[in-house]
Amino acid sequence: MSNPNEKHARPPLTRSANDPDLPDLIARSLDGDQSAYATLYNRHAPGLYRLAFSILLVEQDAEDVIQESMVYAFRNLDRYDPARGAFRTWLYTITVSRCRNARRRKWLPTVALTSLLNIGIEPSTPADQSPEVRAAWSDLRVALAEALGTLSPRLREAIALRYGQGLTYREMAEIIGCPQKTAESRVRLAHEQLRRAMSAADQAALEELWTI
Repeated sequence: MSNPNEKHARPPLTRSANDPDLPDLIARSLDGDQSAYATLYNRHAPGLYRLAFSILLVEQDAEDVIQESMVYAFRNLDRYDPARGAFRTWLYTITVSRCRNARRRKWLPTVALTSLLNIGIEPSTPADQSPEVRAAWSDLRVALAEALGTLSPRLREAIALRYGQGLTYREMAEIIGCPQKTAESRVRLAHEQLRRAMSAADQAALEELWTI
């Protein structure tokens, strides 16, 4: 007869190429091993911060969100179910939820998106560094920043997940809590709005570097 005080059996954690030691780290963390907690934090916090800053655009708010998200994750580590998704996806879901709460609390502005271009959402800088290319690239970054500034928070959130974090539409849908088709639609709407906000010349230059 099973012990009623025992927790329900959970699927075993499986190893992945990216986190081969994840099952061990989680098990040790659940046993109170502070070094395992520190390893998980140091491994995942930088990526979560980039995501939070992509959405909130304010450094202090992003830092606060990461602290809240990681504290919540550690307190609820026993609730992580590998059968429902990757550990990274679980952390992203928590972070996006905290970002939405922060945005509602503070009515954060949807401006200053030039900062967003410094954390991986923009296409790579061309290898050719001639003065002409550098000038054209600078103009393009300004145009893209202004165009991103026209996006609603939800569309910017989709762009941040798709391009800033390189997630698939399936992963995006799981994180933002919507059907996959909705995630695809949000990215498509963001593309359309970016195109409308940019000149034909800027669109042509951007599409050579970043497929939108």
